[in-house]
Amino acid sequence: MPDLKHGDDAAAVNSLRSAVMRLSRRLKHQRVDESLSPTEVSVLGTLSNCGSATPGELARKEHVQPPSMTRIVALLEAKGLVRLEPHPEDRRQKVVTQTEQAVVMLEESRRKRNAFLATLV
Repeated sequence: MPDLKHGDDAAAVNSLRSAVMRLSRRLKHQRVDESLSPTEVSVLGTLSNCGSATPGELARKEHVQPPSMTRIVALLEAKGLVRLEPHPEDRRQKVVTQTEQAVVMLEESRRKRNAFLATLV
């Protein structure tokens, strides 16, 4: 890690950190569906990137405990955003995939965030 003893460097880094934090907060408010928690949105984003995953795989990727992911998946399933399908090799497990409704919602959310960012440039 670089040494920030020079006052101007430290001030610039502090200013950048502050701007990034403000931007992050403002982007979080650009959600399409306010009924979803940030964690639920993150899980949908992970599924968008990886296609499908078991709840255990999602828990590892999202850095949460498996029982927590089981609850999150159940909430998303109840909202019609994911579906559970039998695992192709292990009948004890399920595979989580996003629904078309989730795909549309995520795309709309990305468009909204991109439009917001475009106003800043």
